Amino acid sequence: MLKHRGFPGRLPGTDFQFTIRRPNPKGVTPIIRRERRSDRRPPDRRADAAFMKALWEHFGDQPFERGNLDAGRLSWLFGREVLPASDPFDPEDYEALLVIDEARARASFPEAFDEGSA
Repeated sequence: MLKHRGFPGRLPGTDFQFTIRRPNPKGVTPIIRRERRSDRRPPDRRADAAFMKALWEHFGDQPFERGNLDAGRLSWLFGREVLPASDPFDPEDYEALLVIDEARARASFPEAFDEGSA
């Protein structure tokens, strides 16, 4: 499992996890498409935006390996802002390639692409 060095482990000041420390000995957690409803709590929305910002800053528009990125957090973006970069795609593979759909990500999380935000 590739560890993405320099990628934030979590949203600062919260328990929202962005990466995992080691592979799951019981098997790889699959990436699934989770529905984001309009009534999601503001902290959940901030975590999604911060994760999207970290993905963009770390990988940009280039394909990237899933590696140690948290499957649960990826699942909130998968199928919309984060897409499979290869066909066939194995959602239970740490080496699976993903890519950011920049247009969709900018529309969903404009704050993640705001150059003035820190």
